[in-house]
Amino acid sequence: MGESFTIQISSNLVKQLADDGEKSRRKTKRSKPKLPREPQQSQKEPKKPISSDSEIPKPTAPFGWPVQPPLFVPASPPPHSASAELDAILSAVKESEKVLERLQKQEDVMVQEVTQRAKDLHDKEFKLPNQKPQPCLTEKDACFECYKDHLEDPLKCADVVKNYADCVRRDRQQVS
Repeated sequence: MGESFTIQISSNLVKQLADDGEKSRRKTKRSKPKLPREPQQSQKEPKKPISSDSEIPKPTAPFGWPVQPPLFVPASPPPHSASAELDAILSAVKESEKVLERLQKQEDVMVQEVTQRAKDLHDKEFKLPNQKPQPCLTEKDACFECYKDHLEDPLKCADVVKNYADCVRRDRQQVS
């Protein structure tokens, strides 16, 4: 922002602008451009050679306007408009930050809600039904222990197996 620049207005630009103004006035009537004629020597005085700088005519634009030297234009607009523009930008930034904060809060709330709903659905879907304790569990364990102890002679576990079978039969009768 601290850089400065210059704008140069050349005589060609002034001529073009002046010609555009003339063209807009002459839209209805077109005429051929007039070519400057050489003055006849018999009617006017012969040309004098220019001997000094004081006699050099200053360049003029159409309509006799003097040509302006290049102007220096500062890079930044006047301070009051720059501060107003800066204030407008800062207020827009502050508002966008407020909007961002609100959106982040909404997002956090929504994430919590979605997480809770997902947890509830997961719990409902994968919830094990109320299970009854497995009947005859002690008799079953006693059978396994007996078979482990008597690998070579499993007939010694006949009484334990009979107790387990009786327990299972009683449980089936109670259910049906």
